[in-house]
Amino acid sequence: MNQRTKAELLLVASAFIWGTTFVVVKSALTDAAPLPFLAIRFILAGLLMLALMARGRLPVRMLPVGLGLGILLFAGFALQTSGLLYTTPSKSAFITGFSVILVPLISLFHGYRLRAANLGGAALGLAGLYLLVSPAAGAVNRGDVLTLLGAIAFGFHIVLVGVYTRRYSFLHLAPAQILLVGIIAFMTAPLGGTWRFHWTPRLAFATVVTALLATAFAFSIQVWAQQYTPPAHTALIFTLEPVFAALTSRIVTGEHLGGQALMGSILILAGMVISEVWGGAPPSPVES
Repeated sequence: MNQRTKAELLLVASAFIWGTTFVVVKSALTDAAPLPFLAIRFILAGLLMLALMARGRLPVRMLPVGLGLGILLFAGFALQTSGLLYTTPSKSAFITGFSVILVPLISLFHGYRLRAANLGGAALGLAGLYLLVSPAAGAVNRGDVLTLLGAIAFGFHIVLVGVYTRRYSFLHLAPAQILLVGIIAFMTAPLGGTWRFHWTPRLAFATVVTALLATAFAFSIQVWAQQYTPPAHTALIFTLEPVFAALTSRIVTGEHLGGQALMGSILILAGMVISEVWGGAPPSPVES
């Protein structure tokens, strides 16, 4: 098995873990506010990754890069986690999946030319997003808007990780950004009001699962794997995340999407696939 095949199989495992944790995080927010939860989750994961991957040391030159990626990742997770207070796991996952469609559009900033399939995928995604949050599907709410803003941050993060993994060691890049997300969340937590974090078995389970599996393991895999697969292929694999999330939410909580919301989810998923399969990986550079 070559490195690219290993990388893509591990990315599928990461997508599965992330998809199943939408329900876990939703339940954790009963006992903790979003920012304190993120602070504990990412600091624990970052310290573990720092010890095991970077042997407790980070080069000074990694700090600006880690800070830039950490800010984007913090924005994505803070907005997504806050959004889960007001929306369902399935809707959150499919709206977050819109970040995949944004990857080729964001790549324009790196000198890439869009293809027709990228534009078609974006159009399908926008149509699906409208159906998912329209009044007939339950109306757009604060959670949907926050999640969409988080998806934009995730889109930029996917693109920049693909750039920086070709310049820096993933052994340093992964723990740097994860630890900085936790530090930023800890420093900004007072802005969200009181520090609400009440230890319960449910919260302890969510903290361990999200810190060890969904953060330390999955993000390490993402940063390592993107050395061997282009950002658009990574984005295509991540289209599985909302599918896993919807299945988990259906099994665990009994949530089901109504007719229009289901159609919107299918359109978003179709847009994600069309953009990445027929849109090229990555989009061709614009000639100077």
